[in-house]
Amino acid sequence: MTSDQTPSVTNATLTDIATNGFWGPGHSVNQAVVDVSRALLAATQGEEGVELPPELSELVAEVQRIATTAFPRIVAHDGVRLSAFSIKLKDDAPHPVVIVPAGWNPFGWLPFLYAYFKLAQRGYHVLAYSPRGIGIKDWPSTSEGFIDVAGPNDWADGSAVIDYAQESLEPSRIGFLGESYGSGISQLVAAHDPAARVSAVVALSTWGNLATSLYNNGTRHLEAVQALIDFTGGPLEEKFDEGTQQLLKDFLSGRDLDEVVAWGTERSPEAYVDQTNARGIPTFISNTWHETLFPVNPVTDLFERLTVPKRLNLWIGDHGAPEGPGLAGLVTGLPFPGLAVPTREAYEWLDHHLLGVDNEVPNWPAVNSQSMFTYQTVAIPGGTNLITVPARRETYASWHEVTTGREDWYLTGAGDTGDGALTDKPTVGWSRDFAAGALTSSVAGELLKTGQREWFGNPDPYELAKFERDQLLVWSTDPLTGSGEVARRIRGTATVQLTVRSSTDAATVIAYLYDVAPDGTARIITHEPLTVTDLTPKVNTTVTWRLQAASYDLPVGHRLALVINSRDPLYSYAGSDLPALTTTTITSVSGSEARLELPLG
Repeated sequence: MTSDQTPSVTNATLTDIATNGFWGPGHSVNQAVVDVSRALLAATQGEEGVELPPELSELVAEVQRIATTAFPRIVAHDGVRLSAFSIKLKDDAPHPVVIVPAGWNPFGWLPFLYAYFKLAQRGYHVLAYSPRGIGIKDWPSTSEGFIDVAGPNDWADGSAVIDYAQESLEPSRIGFLGESYGSGISQLVAAHDPAARVSAVVALSTWGNLATSLYNNGTRHLEAVQALIDFTGGPLEEKFDEGTQQLLKDFLSGRDLDEVVAWGTERSPEAYVDQTNARGIPTFISNTWHETLFPVNPVTDLFERLTVPKRLNLWIGDHGAPEGPGLAGLVTGLPFPGLAVPTREAYEWLDHHLLGVDNEVPNWPAVNSQSMFTYQTVAIPGGTNLITVPARRETYASWHEVTTGREDWYLTGAGDTGDGALTDKPTVGWSRDFAAGALTSSVAGELLKTGQREWFGNPDPYELAKFERDQLLVWSTDPLTGSGEVARRIRGTATVQLTVRSSTDAATVIAYLYDVAPDGTARIITHEPLTVTDLTPKVNTTVTWRLQAASYDLPVGHRLALVINSRDPLYSYAGSDLPALTTTTITSVSGSEARLELPLG
């Protein structure tokens, strides 16, 4: 890049990252993130006239003093050349290397240049690389080849990168740190490297099972997959080989899904947990409650199966929201307390397991869970909130210990208001209909963006009274009582059981759980879709499914509401090929009464 292409970076640029996060308009990287990385890169290469705030200028000067940088092309087993960026510390002392496979984004390894510099400051060689196929054509941070979506070629590429690191950096130990796509690759390379050379892994905003993350309960996560296809830096036909192109097209159209499941399972860290355990690889994992790319349940399932030294951080928000600012350019003067914690703890994990630092990592509880929206905020100009006190975090020895009890709430028929009730006694014999196939005001949220707003103190409000009663069904409790200010401590995975019948041979039912305030405004706690097929029209079928895990304090005086509809912009739905709305009926039958099982902690 030439100097006339290099953006100026000001405190306003850094404030943008610290207040808006990693994601920009649509499904894009925040331009401020790209600008900071490009300016850091230009300054490191000695370009004149690069404008940086003092703190970043000092960071560049220190990296130039203690290390040399390079832009190698690492040759994979099949000749594909991987774009990489390396930082080699100059002194003769032994240093570990942190290898960073880039996330799934059109800029490859570029957006987290700030993180590479901070790792070098801590005493690491750094080797970042773009997985094959990732990146904009002709950009220096783009790798050759077709995207393998964390498949066997990516595992082999990771080992080739380790080979290069050993030859060029002579590291004392080898660790992997990845965000998003890079996090899954990090876990998979650690499990598959033939020489078992990986000593520690940090997997941020990661997945446990790719198959169930993208296709679960008979429902395809369409918007997530379409966003991934659109976010590679080029068209589908240029970025994927013919086999993967066909598989992705089959997924989007709902064909040959058994093959999709097999493909996704092969790319799942959970499938190789025995290898990870046998190698004893210390593994640090993070995820978010309202994750729209890699939902939390498969991650907690993986975590429970790990027997290695491990850590699970669960945060408010969505994919990349907690860690993104700290990786992209977070400096002194944070907009809210606690913003630096997600990346700081990741670095401390590496410090202990790679540098041998005597820190608090060995004493950390295995699970640290942030309770949704327990932060304190103040209103700021522009109509948004600023966090003044971070949300509360709770520690547990295991994920299993998060839930200490359960409470059944039974669904009733419609009352005087037209809505049903949630009560403590089973009711049967009622039925309630709604028109299925229309989008309603009850939605899980905008892919990536809603959760990012939540992380920064601005959860989306809902108005239960405005929900379209002909196209969804609502059940709610009376205002709840409890000890102190909290009526219910929701901790873990809720379960919904309903009896369903449809006017057609398939139905999608999406369950949403809301916290409803006395003024009627609501916040979403959790949700999960279910699609059932091969139904006999107008014949009852009882279904049970888990919602995504949550940590939520329901205040005294608030109501708990369960909403069922048939469509959400994030997902596929039964009846997408039908020209008109269908009818879905919810009922409750003896022995399988309709109920919500609420996890408590």
